[in-house]
Amino acid sequence: MRVHDVLASKGSTEVFTIAPTVTVRELLDVLAERDIGALVVSDDGAQMLGIVSERDVVRKLRDVENARDTRVADIMTTDVRVCSPDDAFTDLMAIMTQHRVRHVPVLDDGRLVGVLSIGDAVKHRMEQLEFERDQLSSYVAGG
Repeated sequence: MRVHDVLASKGSTEVFTIAPTVTVRELLDVLAERDIGALVVSDDGAQMLGIVSERDVVRKLRDVENARDTRVADIMTTDVRVCSPDDAFTDLMAIMTQHRVRHVPVLDDGRLVGVLSIGDAVKHRMEQLEFERDQLSSYVAGG
């Protein structure tokens, strides 16, 4: 099982990005409107500058005065853990677990092609387990 299989199962290939000059106030509006937990930070929608998540907002702005007017560039994570569409699904899960990240951008030859969340990974794994269970049940039943 590869990362591209998980991307394909998501259905939508649209990747949402946000400019580094946008304020946290605007970032929070976009996260709420899209019902997502993170956005890739990009000037052009293709070149990744970083990633910004709800956790970044909470962690980095709890003591900042006028936090909502702070720019995304000031709170984004720049040391971003990424994966490739050809990476094994288990490698994606290892990245999320070892680095304690919930969102992993997927880059194909440096081009942003998707973002996978911990929810996407869990859903995909549950589908795998259900399939295996059904196969074993069928085998045991003799069918």
